[in-house]
Amino acid sequence: MRILQVIPYFYPAWAYGGPVRVAYELSRGLARRGHEVVVFTTDAMDRRERTESRPGPLELEGMKVYRFRNLSNYLAYNHHLFLSPRFVPAARGGVRSFDVVHLHEYRTLQNAVAYRCARNQHVPYVVHANGSLPRIMTKKGLKRVYDFLFGKDLLKQASRVVSVSSVETEQYKAMGVAGDRIAMVPHGIEPSEYETLPPKGAFRKRHGIGEGDRVILYLGRVHKIKGLDLLARAFGDILRAVPEARLVVAGSDDGYLHAMKKLADDLGIGGRALFVGPIYERSKLEAYVDADVYVLPSTYEIFGVTVLEACACGTPVVLTDRCGVADHIGGRAGIVVPYEATKVAGGVLDVLRSGDRGKRLGQAGRKLVMEEFGWSKAVDKLEALYAGAARERGT
Repeated sequence: MRILQVIPYFYPAWAYGGPVRVAYELSRGLARRGHEVVVFTTDAMDRRERTESRPGPLELEGMKVYRFRNLSNYLAYNHHLFLSPRFVPAARGGVRSFDVVHLHEYRTLQNAVAYRCARNQHVPYVVHANGSLPRIMTKKGLKRVYDFLFGKDLLKQASRVVSVSSVETEQYKAMGVAGDRIAMVPHGIEPSEYETLPPKGAFRKRHGIGEGDRVILYLGRVHKIKGLDLLARAFGDILRAVPEARLVVAGSDDGYLHAMKKLADDLGIGGRALFVGPIYERSKLEAYVDADVYVLPSTYEIFGVTVLEACACGTPVVLTDRCGVADHIGGRAGIVVPYEATKVAGGVLDVLRSGDRGKRLGQAGRKLVMEEFGWSKAVDKLEALYAGAARERGT
């Protein structure tokens, strides 16, 4: 099949979080199976840098990636407003040649253009909202305007929508999407990247963490929605019970780093909290294997791929019941707790105080993720979804 993937940010723009990883892994998985995969994206990279934009495509692991220049990198990173004028004629002229169009995220100008081109040119398209449906946190008024102008029709005309958890399935239904058009496709990991893990100690040595310290790790965007204020309060309780505990926060600043550091100081935990910035590839694996426990305390997390990554490294995990991945691992390979600081602290202390419990959770998590959450399983489901959309186009 000839497949067009549309997303405002793409590899290696890891600073934009989970959707980048999802779009990249699914796209390259499809390309490996012989599909012709084309990606329309922008030159967004991170707060300060852009990727290289060019007139023609970049050949990347069997994919063709078109990067359209943003008018403002500031608007792109700080306000998620991706203004790429060259995207418009490219979509108008190119969509009709594809068998299916896959739209990642929900409220983007790229989706507003691409879905209308697909509809007008009778090309089926799939929407993969990836947690972006609710009108929460910031810009609620603008989100309502987008939904009125584009969003409702975008969802209504979609051949299928992709959900990653039961929570997101209900969100689609609340937006008027019929249940038979919702396909469950959980996120995954690439098992081959976790078969041989780094030896323990490298991350601790690099950051001056003692061998006797008990490391509680958070890895992801430093954004208020990630529940880091909850984690800071929980860590105060943990530190009183386990004085050798260290909190490590790894990830790019998405507007909350200064507030998080100030909160840590105000709570008196700043001396035991370490902020290491974004880490990727092998450095990320080194952090996981050196952590005693991984915590995802999100206020709202439609899935949480980092939980799968930690599990694949054999690291026990504690997460709140507001994380979609809890549907898949709760009671099997991780500790799921209510969204309360005392409950998060209790879950972490349960792991730290019982070496056997942590070891069993780590082993169970690694087995579960390596066997059931490879990206290949998600690609299987996408292929079937695309094929169904293409058949409907022909009827």
